[in-house]
Order: sequence, then structure tokens, then C-alpha cells
Amino acid sequence: QVQLVESGGGSVQTGGSLRLSCAASGVTSSTAYMGWFRQAPNTKREAVASIYRLSGFTWYAASVKGRFTISQDNAKNTVYLQMDSLKLSDTAMYYCAADRTLAPWVGNNVEAVDAWGQGTLVTVSS
Repeated sequence: QVQLVESGGGSVQTGGSLRLSCAASGVTSSTAYMGWFRQAPNTKREAVASIYRLSGFTWYAASVKGRFTISQDNAKNTVYLQMDSLKLSDTAMYYCAADRTLAPWVGNNVEAVDAWGQGTLVTVSS
């Protein structure tokens, strides 16, 4: 069974940076793709970024492209999300996710995700 543990959330001012980490244990085919979703208060959970662990192929939501960078350290089974130029609208609970395919991210389909982390809160203030 895959377990995902996030860390790195916190509070930052607009324009600042944060780096989130997601460590996976029990790695299986369900962790072929790993990445992040986020959910702001009173909104639906939305896809943010994903990485294909075998090749390093990356996918980003349009709202974060150019500001966020997803990367990995396969030796540590860890995925990172470097968030730069943070905006007020980036405030949300960020959830690490893992799945066999990229489909949950492309289709923004949270119900299709194989495994979730517990979430880490990112708060951006002015």
C-alpha cells in the first residue's frame, strides 16, 4: 500500500517562494505518476502538477506554469514542488497524489487518484 507524506507548507508573502516535498513509501505501479493537487476553501480540489517518475516528463496546470517546478529524487522516492512568485490565489491545502496514469491531472479528476497524502497548508498573504 502506497503512503504519501507531505512537508514544507507554511506562510509566505506574495512574490515569495516555498518548496513542498512528498515522500512515498510502498512504491508500486500506482506511483508511476506523482504530483500535486490543491484545494482552496469552498472550492473543488484542482490539479497542479505531475511528473512521470520513469522519464521525468512533467505536466502543469496553466495557472502555475512558469512559476511552479515539479522535480523528483528517485533514490529517495520523493517528489518536490518548488513554488515561486506566489500569489494570493495560490493559498490552499496542497495534496500529494500518485496514480498509474496522468489522467487524473489532465482531466482534473480527483476521484481517479490511486493514493493521497494528508495535505500541507500553504498560505500566501499580502
